[in-house]
Amino acid sequence: MDDLVRAHTRLTAVPYVPEIRLHLAPAEAQDEVFGLWERTGGLPYWAYAWAGGQALARHVLDRPELVRGRTVLDLASGSGLVAIAAAMAGAAHVIANDIDPHAVAAIALNARANGTAVTVRPGDILSTTPGEDVVLVGDAFYDAALTGRVMPFLLRTRSADAAAGRTVLAGDPERACSYLPRDRFTPASVHLVPAVLEDVPYKRTTVWSLRDHIVM
Repeated sequence: MDDLVRAHTRLTAVPYVPEIRLHLAPAEAQDEVFGLWERTGGLPYWAYAWAGGQALARHVLDRPELVRGRTVLDLASGSGLVAIAAAMAGAAHVIANDIDPHAVAAIALNARANGTAVTVRPGDILSTTPGEDVVLVGDAFYDAALTGRVMPFLLRTRSADAAAGRTVLAGDPERACSYLPRDRFTPASVHLVPAVLEDVPYKRTTVWSLRDHIVM
């Protein structure tokens, strides 16, 4: 897995978060996505710095108090960008989760490239109740079925121990296919993010904070 990631990517500074370097598919070779898709059997989300993740990583690095000294889960981590940002911002322990084994390899490579400690948790964890202090999720609301599974997971995070001050943040770009239930969230920051594989060169992207709620 490591060899495939290295062979089809370059270690590159992230446009909106230049403090972090990732193994990314070259921006000038967007056809690479189709080649990687054929080789790996799935969309190579891990090979691109998506707008939601870039905005969320920027938000965390600019506000390190959100994660400093706390445990953090980066859900659907992809390249590991947001997890790495949390580690750089001083989180006590960072877990990056993804179901794609190529993403798992990419996260480990990217964490090492940035000198950060990130624990990779592979597999589908959406039926569990997270115990971390902070849950971060970027670009996971592009599909209705996926959103239908992600939201109960995030809501269990907030309901597990509201008194502990747990935090849930989501990075979501303005796309026609966004299924983010905005009535559940409060906007925390807004960003204009350079993005590849999008319909425009820059995506207006909001970082959302999940509102407190009571589960009946």
